[in-house]
Amino acid sequence: MVQLTSRSASMSVESVEQAGHSTGAGRAEASSGSPEEAALSAGEGPGRRGGSPDRLRQLVHRTDPLDVFPTGLTRLTDTQFSVPAHWPRAHRFFAPVDGRHQDPLLIAETMRQTTMLIAHAQFGVPVGDAFVMWELRYTSASERLELSDDSWDITVDVSCSRIRRRGRGLGSMHLELLLHRRGTVLATGGGRISCTSAGAYQRLRGHRGAVLDTPIPLLPAVAPRTVGRTSENDVVLSPGTEPGTEPGTWLLRLDTRHPTLFGRPNDHVPGILLLEAARQAAHAATGSTFLPTAMQADFLQYVELDRPCRIEATVLPADDTDTLSPAGVFIRAVQDGEPAFTCTLRSPGPRPAGPGDVRTDLS
Repeated sequence: MVQLTSRSASMSVESVEQAGHSTGAGRAEASSGSPEEAALSAGEGPGRRGGSPDRLRQLVHRTDPLDVFPTGLTRLTDTQFSVPAHWPRAHRFFAPVDGRHQDPLLIAETMRQTTMLIAHAQFGVPVGDAFVMWELRYTSASERLELSDDSWDITVDVSCSRIRRRGRGLGSMHLELLLHRRGTVLATGGGRISCTSAGAYQRLRGHRGAVLDTPIPLLPAVAPRTVGRTSENDVVLSPGTEPGTEPGTWLLRLDTRHPTLFGRPNDHVPGILLLEAARQAAHAATGSTFLPTAMQADFLQYVELDRPCRIEATVLPADDTDTLSPAGVFIRAVQDGEPAFTCTLRSPGPRPAGPGDVRTDLS
């Protein structure tokens, strides 16, 4: 079960499995707005749709236009779509890595937003419904992410399959995604999403609503440069303070005021924050500038905001028999003694980080 996805296998986006799913595995993202708002876009005929900025923000579950990457939607068939998107050359959070490459997490976030846009606009999922992300995988290459002076206008081609309906609504589906720019493939991915109604989500997670009004203590941050950041505001790892804490272990650090990671109220830790924690842990564990050009993640259960969550990293050797599997890092998030999230990241040719290898702080 994954959430963002941009790679050649399967991907999934946030959506809650049906209300009867007892453990709440994966992670749900309930959106604001009314079902009527989503209905405005459901049932649109084939062809290109741009959509107003306000509408796009609603359909991709973002409140700040700086964090919205899709710019339109074209329906090719009942199950195939094309979504134009724009990546900024510099973003306040998805900042360039080592000054030379686009942040690969833009792949994951763009796929996440693309999936939600299609689900709302083409499969009739009301804006008030929730998504659970169960898996996330993507594969790219460092040379395809090298920055240039050209505009970063990209296209996401999407194919949907194994579509399961829940009444008249969408229960789940698999997706395959391909991101390309000017004839060059940037990344491939795929996945599966499941959806639940606002009412079902309330029954499933209503008891967690009180956490929205509860201040979450902000833990101390590790040194930003040890995790590839320049600003403490973007650090999501805290030094482990528990007795017997081993190297390669941290506590998850949550700043619910962060404009991108917590762009809107949420009753659990957002998936993108867990992915960033994995990337930061990989950077710290390898002591290298870590460019995650391949990712495979599984969201096993909700990570709650008000309970400690431990992040553990294990460096993996390269697979000499598979050129697509360079050395990587396996990360897992453990809460209440149970794994809640696992992720394997791989980076081409890790090298020691130098003073100029930290992403620029644009906030």
